[in-house]
Amino acid sequence: MLGAEAHRVTLRAGLGVLAVVCVSALVGCRDSAGEEAMGKARVGVVKPVAAAPRRVELVWPTPNRAYAEGRDIAAFIQPTASGVATSGLFGSVRSGGRQFHEGLDLLPVERDRAGEPLDPVFAAMAGVVRHVYRKAGGSNYGRYIVLEHPAESPPVYTLYAHLAELAPGLTPGTVVTAGQTIARMGHSSSGEGIPKDRAHLHFEIGVRVSDEFDGWYRGRGFGSPNEQGLFNGMNLLGLDPLEFFARSRTGGLASLDLVFKALPAAVRVRVASPEVPDFLRRYPSLQEKAAAGVTGGWEIDFSATAVPLRWRRPNGETFSGWRRGEARVVFQDEALLAANRGRDLVDKRRGVAVAGEDLAAVLGLLFVR
Repeated sequence: MLGAEAHRVTLRAGLGVLAVVCVSALVGCRDSAGEEAMGKARVGVVKPVAAAPRRVELVWPTPNRAYAEGRDIAAFIQPTASGVATSGLFGSVRSGGRQFHEGLDLLPVERDRAGEPLDPVFAAMAGVVRHVYRKAGGSNYGRYIVLEHPAESPPVYTLYAHLAELAPGLTPGTVVTAGQTIARMGHSSSGEGIPKDRAHLHFEIGVRVSDEFDGWYRGRGFGSPNEQGLFNGMNLLGLDPLEFFARSRTGGLASLDLVFKALPAAVRVRVASPEVPDFLRRYPSLQEKAAAGVTGGWEIDFSATAVPLRWRRPNGETFSGWRRGEARVVFQDEALLAANRGRDLVDKRRGVAVAGEDLAAVLGLLFVR
């Protein structure tokens, strides 16, 4: 199964540059508009035609065609034990909206006689293997793979979890193509694992918060070693994969940046820190044009699930009198926050809005000192 050619469920427009080369004065040729170009001593003349706009090659990570065909989510989403299909979607979809789920749970379409899933798992985009974790019960993700996609803007990660087995030869640094088979779907996880009747692929698209995660982790005193390094789930922030696939299905995904730009800000925070976090060095397209000569701090728009979407340098003496590292909530969308109760982004202290537990953790990672 894992060595087989991947069956792609590709949701993008084609690429390509059309051109005509007349190689002989005796042979006519036609350009992409069908106009005859009879050569007269014009050997090697090239008539370029403008390339079609680039589209992100985004591949559904399983063989299931239900999403591409516009079918109901029940045809491709694996619910929790509740049986409610929305519980396998991204967001505050569990425990009455109080529990956050950072990806999509995609159900299998093929099983063996013992009920084990047989679906291959495909790389959603061309990329590089960054993390491979093979211990079935060593994390909530079970066996999982993280890819990064350096050709895209921003160069997001994709994560594939609860795997039964990994394709042979996958190690950090391995280059993969969009649609390449990288694993087989399963139900591996920590604790008692996942019942095989609810086997699925947990799939994420997102960003990595900090290169200083390991030191931050040790300083928090979690009481267990960090076996996953920079690709621990606490250092990964996902966006709804369906935001990307919906644009791709309609041909509107020329860049992943479009999704980040389109998402509304649930919270806006200002931070008095002149340094450029390593997050921005890895995702420079998320920074808007800087104001000339202003270096006192940052203004950051966060999604309703605490993903830093947009960064800017405020004008004027915005941070005059602030303590170094001080963070203040300057805007919040109450409706968005209420719809995402599974993430604690804003609390009130003496009537003043402050960063809640989840937002404070992300800020602490972004500005590790």
